[in-house]
Amino acid sequence: MSALDNLKKLTALDGVSGDEKPVRDYILSQVKDYVDDYWIDNLGNLITYKKGSGNGPRVMLDAHMDEVGMMVTQINSDGLLKFQIVGGIEDRVLVGKRVRIGENKIPGVIGLKPIHLQDSTERTGAVNKKKLTIDIGAKDKEQAEAKVEVGDTVAFAYDPVDFGDNKLMAKALDDRVGCAALIEILKDNYDCDIYGCFTVQEEIGLKGAKTASFQVNPDIAIVLEGTTCYDLPGAEEQSMSTRCGQGPALTIMDRSVIVDSELLKLIEDVAKIKAIPYQYKQTVSGGTNAGRIQVNGTGVKVAVIAVPCRYIHTPVSVMDKSDFENMLKLAKEVLKVIPQVDSSGRFKNHGEPHINLYREEGGKKYV
Repeated sequence: MSALDNLKKLTALDGVSGDEKPVRDYILSQVKDYVDDYWIDNLGNLITYKKGSGNGPRVMLDAHMDEVGMMVTQINSDGLLKFQIVGGIEDRVLVGKRVRIGENKIPGVIGLKPIHLQDSTERTGAVNKKKLTIDIGAKDKEQAEAKVEVGDTVAFAYDPVDFGDNKLMAKALDDRVGCAALIEILKDNYDCDIYGCFTVQEEIGLKGAKTASFQVNPDIAIVLEGTTCYDLPGAEEQSMSTRCGQGPALTIMDRSVIVDSELLKLIEDVAKIKAIPYQYKQTVSGGTNAGRIQVNGTGVKVAVIAVPCRYIHTPVSVMDKSDFENMLKLAKEVLKVIPQVDSSGRFKNHGEPHINLYREEGGKKYV
């Protein structure tokens, strides 16, 4: 199966934050034969270990399994369901969307009062999330309770579609693009030890990455993500966070992290040498697991490589397939030049480009 086909399968799975098991089970079936060890922690992270052929640093690769969605919070007497948003979804996105609920994937739709029955204020005002309900076709509460329960997660019911000029439309591209890339990365061999971490609950506070990085205790971490893209007609240039089709995006800074400048330079140099297109994320909105991983232990050198996704956090996110392919290619090439440790225990440069890992004791720098 190609990486792109695997990505489509991943987006078709449901894994709202806190309920990532279907995604994790599928990923494990794809990677278990390519790694030396794996474990699932108490939070639900899948952490894999792939031993390198040398004595290099610990490298953590992170991709989060969860997606934005909803949770059932109440079943009304008329059989309609009240819900709360899980993760960052704008209220206007919800209206009229098809959903599937719980383990049995009960179909439903998020309804709103018809325009014919709305007054002038309702027609021109913002959508009031409190007035939205999920309709599963039940005639009353008893019939609804036979199908769903309070606490069931609710995912958008949209399957991936190839369309246009090399584009893919799907839900959960954030961050199944990272999961699909990490699966492919683990199929190859590297000099450095790789900890491939498929993490949970990123969308509600970067939680899985915190516990995973504590267990791995990495020297270097690269987060593989799907990121914001706004390159549509009428958009001001300064608002264009990234652009579809111009290569994977490298983060310099966002609300969660300032990435390691030396690691960023390494990635840039590799991209230039290997003629892999790339771009910078030009806005500082949002955050990634890099913010949690960076502050683990005595500190971690972190970077983010992301695929630009239009309409992110909706059921119809759009990416350019070439951006995904180039993210995967760039990540693999970067791993080939991660430094190794010589017989004296010091990090040596693995040609150019390179990165130094160091610590200082007694005024002496060990490189």
